[in-house]
Amino acid sequence: MKRLTLNLVFALLACLSTLAQDATTTTTYTFETVNYPNDTFTQLLGINNKGVIAGYHGASANKGFTLVLPNIFTNENFTNSAQTQVTGINDRNGMPKTVGFYIDSKNHTHGFQLTDGVFANVDFPGEPFNQLLGVNNKQQAAGYYSTNAAGSVPDHAYIYDECGNAACTVGVFELLVIPDSNGGAQATGINDAGNVCGFYIDNSGVMHGFLLVQGTLTTLNFPGSSVTATAALGLNNAGRVVGNYTDSAGSHGFVYTISKKSWESIDDPEGVVGGMQTTIVNGINDKNVLVGFYGNAPINSGFVATPSN
Repeated sequence: MKRLTLNLVFALLACLSTLAQDATTTTTYTFETVNYPNDTFTQLLGINNKGVIAGYHGASANKGFTLVLPNIFTNENFTNSAQTQVTGINDRNGMPKTVGFYIDSKNHTHGFQLTDGVFANVDFPGEPFNQLLGVNNKQQAAGYYSTNAAGSVPDHAYIYDECGNAACTVGVFELLVIPDSNGGAQATGINDAGNVCGFYIDNSGVMHGFLLVQGTLTTLNFPGSSVTATAALGLNNAGRVVGNYTDSAGSHGFVYTISKKSWESIDDPEGVVGGMQTTIVNGINDKNVLVGFYGNAPINSGFVATPSN
């Protein structure tokens, strides 16, 4: 069922940078590698509190799925799409809602949500390129649009609220205006409190993560003089944000604890390729179980990291 759309713009004026702190790893994780059957390319992007995972496989033609460990894959591809990625999943009773994006037969990229087996387009009004990247349990999703059909111009972050009025018959897009983001911005996750995470590229071309809590925008930069980029890619209801950062040793995942303003670096033991680390953490549930992937395309493996303390 297609929703009506309105455009509601919020300008975010408060921008507070996190204080640099030494990154300390205090959590022990058990890592499990996940590969879609008979494929060398698998990425895990989201996980709900029941342990159901969202992701996709296929380096040249993306095909979406949900997964129940250890190996129950359910294919999920938008009707008649050329490619699909399932990027987010919530805790809805019965069949959880999933979100993602797909490429149609004309090579246009659209956001979507899947509710009770019914797909629906979610596109910012009038814009030709959309992706939904995260979803909460309050009928809200996080994503972005580009004004170019190829997605080759700066991105614009938004939140989509499926229930924009009391009767839940109008969907509302809330545009997030991130200061110093001339290079573009993406909203990648939203939790049940309406807190949003994502990343943006500043006027100098440097990538930073961000966290939006009750109107206050905090810039997230993994500490360390050799860190060249940080991206926040998911968050939970327990006060943690995940993502990845890059430095001279490669790409690493991270967990940021909001209340403590503390960082943990996450590296899959299998994630070293050619002497460089390749770990990306993309999702986290309220039990602090992480999902992500490692490797260099066209060879990627998904992973699940379960905390043991």
